[in-house]
Amino acid sequence: MQNTAATATAAKVNRPGRVKKVIIKVLEYIILAFAAFWALVPIASCVITAFKTPQEYQNTNVMTPPSSWAYLENFKYAWDKANMGMAFINSIIILLVVLLCSILISSMLAFVLNRFKFHGNGLIRNLFLFASMVPGIAMQVTTYQIMYKLNLINSIPGYMILLMGTDVISIYIFLQFFENLSVSLDESAILDGCTYFGVYFKILLPLLKPAIVTVMILKGVSTYNEYYMANLYLQDKSIYQVVSTCLYTFQGPLGSQYNYICAGVIITIIPVLIVFIVCQKQIYRGLASGSVKG
Repeated sequence: MQNTAATATAAKVNRPGRVKKVIIKVLEYIILAFAAFWALVPIASCVITAFKTPQEYQNTNVMTPPSSWAYLENFKYAWDKANMGMAFINSIIILLVVLLCSILISSMLAFVLNRFKFHGNGLIRNLFLFASMVPGIAMQVTTYQIMYKLNLINSIPGYMILLMGTDVISIYIFLQFFENLSVSLDESAILDGCTYFGVYFKILLPLLKPAIVTVMILKGVSTYNEYYMANLYLQDKSIYQVVSTCLYTFQGPLGSQYNYICAGVIITIIPVLIVFIVCQKQIYRGLASGSVKG
């Protein structure tokens, strides 16, 4: 009897705690459902609009399904009118060059700042941090004047140089990884006759694969989606069209043709979606391993 009474008393004491946990769990699911709804509605409306005829687009609600999901004229028209073939070729070339050069530049800077102790090392790190706090738009007047003087306006190489500019986040990601790599690796290689370039390329760079994957994800997404500088510095859209600017072909003084814009958006998403599906294990592993460690 005493055990039964004690159990009943304990159940009464723990009941408020269980109720609190249930309420918290219900609130978590409500918040997650709301966030999922908030994120998926624009995508759903974009997909629905992409398959509508011009008449359906003008006379129906954005969430009203199209009469036929086999209507692909919007995709064909968007591809041809926006010259998306050339835009994809330009974007892929820019993306590959920028990723390669950015990874090399950022990792080399991190290597120097981490492995070599010299006067001004801390100052340089602080200047990088300070530069990341300055809005990029605030420096565009000066940057544009420099690009104009160097005849790099309407130039794919000039646009690549802008995108390859010092990426502070990438530098700090590589710095964190270098701090977890023992200096004894460098010393052993140097004793065996290896140069500093050999230490970097043969010893340390292969060990930076998780950080490289992380930087490729962050830099790749920002480069693929970059619009402001592409629109400002690649002014001749008949030659220097990229993915982020080609969809603005369907905007004009008489309004925006959102059925064609949505079709173009889906076309631009497909390559990224394929890359994510194929490489999702490497992406997740790189993000988990490449996160900044305290």
